[in-house]
Amino acid sequence: MSRMTGFNTLFYKEVLRFWKVATQTITAPIMTALLYLLIFGHVLDAHVQVYPGVRYTAFLVPGLVMMSVLQNAFANASSSLIQSKITGNLVFMLLPPLSHWDLFGAYVLAATVRGLAVGLGVFVVTAWFANLSFVAPGWILLFALLGAAMLGTMGLIAGIWAEKFDQLAAFQNFFIMPATFLSGVFYSIHSLPAYWQTISRFNPFFYLIDGFRYGFFGHSDVDPVASLAIVAVFCLLLAGMAVQMLKKGYKLRH
Repeated sequence: MSRMTGFNTLFYKEVLRFWKVATQTITAPIMTALLYLLIFGHVLDAHVQVYPGVRYTAFLVPGLVMMSVLQNAFANASSSLIQSKITGNLVFMLLPPLSHWDLFGAYVLAATVRGLAVGLGVFVVTAWFANLSFVAPGWILLFALLGAAMLGTMGLIAGIWAEKFDQLAAFQNFFIMPATFLSGVFYSIHSLPAYWQTISRFNPFFYLIDGFRYGFFGHSDVDPVASLAIVAVFCLLLAGMAVQMLKKGYKLRH
């Protein structure tokens, strides 16, 4: 089996894994994001205006889209690996002549596909409720791709590290969920006290959402170029960590 054939097969398997249960992996997160929009938009639309001339509902949509991209990209890679460990079929990924780069690329690319698919679905459903502009479409696409790849890589790392579902759930509940909810999805960090603004700037998810939102409105809390640089550094660091873990067979080969 050639390396490219192995990579394609693993990628296809990972995409098929979430697509066969699309009601759970695609439709459910879209409905969750829609509920967030309906509840927060209804309550705060008439009372909050973050950017001049931008209604709160419109401000909220990009944040919900990116939040969905991040959470689902992470979930795809992490859940796939932990399921393979628990069921014992991980050996079938390790026996073929697949390099650590093949494994990394297939898992992260499949996670990116799921993250973007959910994000697109959230956008299509929620855009009906807001008057959105597209000031810089290139920034929208760039941050969406980087966000999905970054959280796919983080999910891969979590899946390699975790040995049971409880550990993975703890990682997701105590790190991923708080980091996404406290990244400016529902607010601008300029509305926070100075202390919490400083704390927010240590959250890499904040730069993803802020840069992504800039592509719609041309407004952001941080220069999008700076956000892009910070996100790129995080992506490279996480990718390097994941590749090394795969190369050494950390918690994969016993």
